[in-house]
Amino acid sequence: MAINLGDSEHEAAWRKEVRAFIEKETPSALRSAGDQGEGALFGRMGAIKEWRDRVAAKGWIAPSWPKAYGGADMSVVDQFVMNEEFAEAGVPGNVGGFGVMMIGPTIIEHGTEEQKQEHLSRILKGEVMWCQGYSEPGAGSDLASLQTRAVRDGDDYVINGQKIWTTGAQFADWMYMLVRTDPEAPKHRGITYLLVDMKSPGVTVRPLTTLAGTQTFNEVFFEDVRVPVRNRVGEENRGWYVGTTTLDFERSSIGSAIGVRKQLESLIRQAKSPGAEASFARNGHVRLEFADRWVEAEGAKMRSYRVVNMQVRGLIPNYEASMCKMFSSELQQRIATMSMHLHGMHGNVRNRAAMGYMQAVSSTIAGGTTEVQKGIIATRGLGLPRG
Repeated sequence: MAINLGDSEHEAAWRKEVRAFIEKETPSALRSAGDQGEGALFGRMGAIKEWRDRVAAKGWIAPSWPKAYGGADMSVVDQFVMNEEFAEAGVPGNVGGFGVMMIGPTIIEHGTEEQKQEHLSRILKGEVMWCQGYSEPGAGSDLASLQTRAVRDGDDYVINGQKIWTTGAQFADWMYMLVRTDPEAPKHRGITYLLVDMKSPGVTVRPLTTLAGTQTFNEVFFEDVRVPVRNRVGEENRGWYVGTTTLDFERSSIGSAIGVRKQLESLIRQAKSPGAEASFARNGHVRLEFADRWVEAEGAKMRSYRVVNMQVRGLIPNYEASMCKMFSSELQQRIATMSMHLHGMHGNVRNRAAMGYMQAVSSTIAGGTTEVQKGIIATRGLGLPRG
């Protein structure tokens, strides 16, 4: 089926509105973030909060949420256009974090009215930060093998176990997590979905230091942590199905596709800067790498267009979304490698190139490893038997 890459009249008008908002409302500190990378934004937290408040005032924090819950009830295409323009402008897109992306839609779909009243408005206002308690030391790609236990005791569950690679846990107020409530059931059953207050007695968070020296991930320990039964989302022992519910939030990875292209543009400017230009002109290998990476960045964008086109037609992207994720994450690593080639021996110094190279290591692990994505593509896309 042919895909129309042009805008309809409505989409063109909407794109113009989003661009006008960005031009008018972006704080000056974020306009200058440009080539300094995402790390520079952490020094602009005040500007990010200001930007978040302005986005929230438009109802764009959770664009796909129903208006009844504070969203904008946007169509798939409208949300895609907004995300694309935010990425092109280099302004923060997902300012709602896991709260908007993951747990908010899950509560809307499966939560009780009490849970909706307690959590949704606080998520939109940015009053709470959420983290995800899924992976464990022995259950990462094979998540259904998780062993963190929750035992029912009256009106509470008592949790014991450990989670790992928990992004932002040291700053989070709440965690949404999967626990095993029936150890005798098949591994995809007997799992329950709980909301846990991170200030509960018995919760211990230990940051993990990455190769780049950052502390993005954490391990979290639970020792006799009591969680009220009212904090369960969905039925007991049916948490796997709650956790894997396909929800209508952004899956096209358009932000990643545009992000890698903007990384390339930044590297090209560096290569053409005074003092570097002569060296770049002599390095035919790096010039060819630039050409290859640029073609791949355009390919990543086309894969994103394919996914959103499926959503528009009412289809659920499955292996197609895996293709987007795998291709973009591997491309990030190739760009990081190319940056090291461009810097030569200077890349061995602790500078931007070296930091980017080390940070890229986790891109093919986080969000589902490349091996898992290949398995999905092989079985669901190509119809190959499971190994």
